[in-house]
Amino acid sequence: LEGVAGAAGMVVGRAVLTDRFHGTPEAPRHFATLSVIVSFAPIAAPVLGGVILGVASWRMVFAVLTGFGVLLVLGVLAWAPESLPPSRRHSGGVGTTFRAIAGLFGRRALMGYVLASSFCGAALFTYIAGSAFVFQDVYGVSPTQYSLIFAVNALGMLVGGIVFGRVASRVRINTLLAVGLGTALAATAVLLLALLTTGGGLVVTWICLFLVIVGFGLVLPASTTIVQTLGHDAPGATSGLLGGTQFVLGAAASPLAGLFGTDSPTPTAAVMLAALVLSVLALVSARPWQGHGETVRLSGSSTTREA
Repeated sequence: LEGVAGAAGMVVGRAVLTDRFHGTPEAPRHFATLSVIVSFAPIAAPVLGGVILGVASWRMVFAVLTGFGVLLVLGVLAWAPESLPPSRRHSGGVGTTFRAIAGLFGRRALMGYVLASSFCGAALFTYIAGSAFVFQDVYGVSPTQYSLIFAVNALGMLVGGIVFGRVASRVRINTLLAVGLGTALAATAVLLLALLTTGGGLVVTWICLFLVIVGFGLVLPASTTIVQTLGHDAPGATSGLLGGTQFVLGAAASPLAGLFGTDSPTPTAAVMLAALVLSVLALVSARPWQGHGETVRLSGSSTTREA
């Protein structure tokens, strides 16, 4: 039930922003805020859970989740009215939704950006799954020290999202996407090279992973903005496709590092690098230099390039 609610919240959130801000210069900033929340939450949650367990029993975790649930229900009732105009609403069901999603597969640019974002998400989930083994089992840090490292890296995601939100109105979104993906790819490659040649070390690994997470902070809001712009005629189906692909690839990638052993950071870094290379290839297939999904200012107005 927690998973269903969380998935619905992410899908509906992206669809609502598409309904309200499609084609406006404000869209990237709002998608950046949403992406920061969605991406920051799974990184910050283990830290919060550790704090709770440090002062109370495991039962308190469920009490806190209940409190969050109550706040979310009240927030939806108070501040989240239906955003889709009546003229665009239709009856249907699960079948209609899946047919709408299937219709998106034929859009080359949209699918390229979806896969670019999803493979990047796979690298992020690999980091989340493998970082505890890397820092605690390999480098011997304590659970408290690991929570600190995890929290600092989470701030890197926050920094990337804030930077994107601030500059997206002045810099091409595709450029920000490429910069973020390039940063994550380069930092992961440097980490893997260091591990293979010098054995790396705690400081080198931490710095490289921090830069990777900063890159993710740019990639995720940029790709979400572009994907939802390209699929604005079916915002819910587009959001569902994006989220579903991200989590399917994330779930598939996360165990891979463990299959090759947990006594070295190298498998985690290698799986992350492979996922990021696939992300780059997917982005190239979308031909970002054509400016898909960009909001372009013309004579004081704004138009959206959706081709």
